[in-house]
Parts: sequence; C-alpha cells; structure tokens
Amino acid sequence: MNDTKPIHIGVLGLHHDHVWGNLEELLRLGDGVSLAGAADPYPELRDRYESQFGGPVYAEYADLLADESLDAVYIFASNRVSEDLAVAACGRGLHCLVEKPMAATLAGAERMLAASQAAGVRLMINWPFTWWPQMQHALERLRAGEIGEIWQVKYRAAHQGPVELGCSRFFCEWLYDETLNGAGALMDYCCYGAVLTRTVLGRPQSVTGVTLRTGLKPALSLEDNAILVLGYPQALATTEASWTQIGHLSSYTTLIYGSAGTLMIPPHHGAPLVKATLEQPDGVEIAAPPVAAELETASAHFVHLIRHPEASIHPLCDPGHGRDAQEILEAGLVSAREGRAVALPTGGESPAC
Repeated sequence: MNDTKPIHIGVLGLHHDHVWGNLEELLRLGDGVSLAGAADPYPELRDRYESQFGGPVYAEYADLLADESLDAVYIFASNRVSEDLAVAACGRGLHCLVEKPMAATLAGAERMLAASQAAGVRLMINWPFTWWPQMQHALERLRAGEIGEIWQVKYRAAHQGPVELGCSRFFCEWLYDETLNGAGALMDYCCYGAVLTRTVLGRPQSVTGVTLRTGLKPALSLEDNAILVLGYPQALATTEASWTQIGHLSSYTTLIYGSAGTLMIPPHHGAPLVKATLEQPDGVEIAAPPVAAELETASAHFVHLIRHPEASIHPLCDPGHGRDAQEILEAGLVSAREGRAVALPTGGESPAC
C-alpha cells in the first residue's frame, strides 16, 4: 500500500477506556486515514462514538467486519473478546492494532499470532509506554551496550485501583472479571514489565509469581497486587502490579541494571533518562531526542506499518514478544496458585532487542 491510498479503519470494541485517546490520535494524522465505523454491545458507548466521531455504529461486531471497505481495525474490547475479534479480523485480511495486553490467555495469543501469519497481515500490540521518547531512546542505548551486560530489569505499575482512578464502569466490569481480563492486577499491570523484559533480555527460563488480595477492596474477588520474578541464567527481572497504592511514588518507573551502569527511565512523556556509572554514581540526566514521525504514537506507527510492508515493527509492539509476555503472565498465575517456580521452554524464541 502506498502513502497516498486511503486507509479505512474500523473499531471493534469501545469498552477499553484507552480507545478514545487512540482514536483522537488517529484522526490527527490527517488526510488518507479515516474511521469507517465502530461496533460495541453497549449503546452508551456507541452513542458516544457517534457523537464524537460520526457513524456508522453497530451492536454486532460481525456487522462491522462485513464492511468490504475496511483495510484495518482497532481492537479495544476486553482481553478475552479481543482474542476472537483479532482472529476474525485477520481471517478477513484486515490489519489489526490490539490494545495491551495481547490476550487473556496464552492460547488466545497463539491463535491471534497464527491467524495474522496465515493471513499475511500486520498484528500490532499497543503498549502505551512504547511512545515515551525516553523509552525508545533507552532501548537504543541498551542495544548499543551502553551499560554493559544487563543483569536486572525492574518495572512497577501501580495506582489505587481502576474505580478509584476514574475508569469507566464499562472498563471496570471486565477488568474485575477473571475470565474477561485473564486475572486481576497481575494481568492488567504485570504485563508491562513482562513485555519490556522479554524485549530486553529475551524469554526467561522460569517465572515465580506471588499475588495478594489485600482486603482493601472487599467486593473484588481477584488479586489486587502481584509480583513476578523472571529468572535467566545470568540475570533476573521483577514486574510489579498494584491496584491499592496510595500516591504516585515509584509508579511506572523503569530501572535497568548493567555491569557498567544503571539506567532509570522516568514515566513522564519526554522526561530525561538518568544514567549512573562508577564515575557518576548519583546519575546524570540524558535528554531523549525527538522520535521519528512514525514512532510518535501508536496510530502513526500502525499506519506506517500498513503503508510500508517492509518496515520493522517496534520491538515492544511485536506480536511474537506479546505472545511471550502472555506466556510469562500465565506462568506467573500458575506459580502463584501452586507455590512453585514454573519453568518455561527455552527454545524457539526470537533474539532480544
């Protein structure tokens, strides 16, 4: 597909709150990209879409998928429903952007990956922290070996809880449903550290998970806190999740430790990296340079991938890495339930970044 041919994108699911910002970003790309409609079972969300972006809207996903003008779809449904929607869309030859995490289950992620490969279409998993300039710059520095051999990756995602954060009831309903989400806080927030570690260190050999239901949310039957420890022959990683943390201290901060230095990636968009070395143990700030236009937002990257079949997907958004992150999450759930470390297969993975 060339740079001038219009791209018509449909929206499957509106009950993931991240959808609205992504649609606004998509329309800011300007000429050549259009929204072809949306489908969602909730009439209130269809009304919001129609008011904000214009119709058509559908109650049934199949009705939107039957639109022959579609080139691609955004999928912003529950994790479990997104599995089936992605497989169906790929089967119709449509490129797919799926909001993180990839799926509710490892089996679902594998079905999605297989469907995209069989159809020869793009499948992009959107992880919002990918579009931080400092995250992109940090990964470039790590690939260059700037802090030596990496021996630990640490990431913590935390807030007081989806309801307390102000998420919509449509979003919270499935986040608090084990089948639709895949778990509780573990699936929602350990996923970030899982895909980051997979990208930086490759696939782990083992995963140990610990979950906690604090009782601070009596109506919640799922874990509201979780920690996964990922084991490697010469490295380890921790990915933490919390739905009960008061305040923002430590939230969304990435720390990567190497034999020649430590790199801290603050969470605020465009914030400078902080690098510590033996010579500068308290760290120095490193400004992230501007990113290429096709790496500014999820929508810009997705459209670029559609228009340029030869273009490489950002490693964090690679569906193969998304599948492996799902494997880590599922192993963490088994580990927490059974009280043991879970070994992962060590063959067949793609190289680390």
